[in-house]
Amino acid sequence: MLERRAGAIVPMPPGVESSQLGIWTPRLRVRSAVEVLVALSVEFAVLGLLFLILAVRTFKSRRWIGAATRTTVGALFASLSALAATLGVSINGYRALTAEEVVMTITTVPTGPQTFDAMVEFSDGRYTTFSVRGDQVLVDARILKWRYVANILGFHTQYELDRLSGRYIDLEDEQSRERTVHSLGAEKPVDLYDLVQRYSFLRLLVDAEYGSATYVETREPATLEVRVSTTGLLVRDITTR
Repeated sequence: MLERRAGAIVPMPPGVESSQLGIWTPRLRVRSAVEVLVALSVEFAVLGLLFLILAVRTFKSRRWIGAATRTTVGALFASLSALAATLGVSINGYRALTAEEVVMTITTVPTGPQTFDAMVEFSDGRYTTFSVRGDQVLVDARILKWRYVANILGFHTQYELDRLSGRYIDLEDEQSRERTVHSLGAEKPVDLYDLVQRYSFLRLLVDAEYGSATYVETREPATLEVRVSTTGLLVRDITTR
């Protein structure tokens, strides 16, 4: 049997494939986008260095205008290199989306009045168990859509799972009872979603960014399949399969 650790995401045990758990691992294309950004960052850095070297040589020849021009161009390439590197780091954790995909399976087991355990199995083989309060389980994600220019570079609609939480059906319970919220996203120094919110010029590449959520009741034990498409999240009950 597989060991489950509450509130901790751990890798699959050696020798156990995700298919043995009935989980389909989707083909992801995020790495290609990251590789594009890394390659651009390196190329811009090399060009920036070359122009700065030329600027130094031109400066020694006392050609001031030429030196200033090459310095400016070198600084521009250096800035572009830094921007590409920042985007590469910020995109880490997001997954490319080209069709509807299964992102995780949740098995809910009621443990008391308005409380239940949510055993989560991700499509990449990770698994964890959360203790949740509420009548329903709610999952939300962040979704980013790129403009045509970015699509040409290999960027596709991308998503990142954000949170799993409990939801009460009754409004008074929602306002007064204890809430439980668990993070599903990976920690990183910079986040693409936040960068788009902060710097308006990135909207030249990003067409839209929004949140999507889905929830379902958990009064009975159930196995739920959470899917994501270009329109957002959806959940299917696969208990009877």
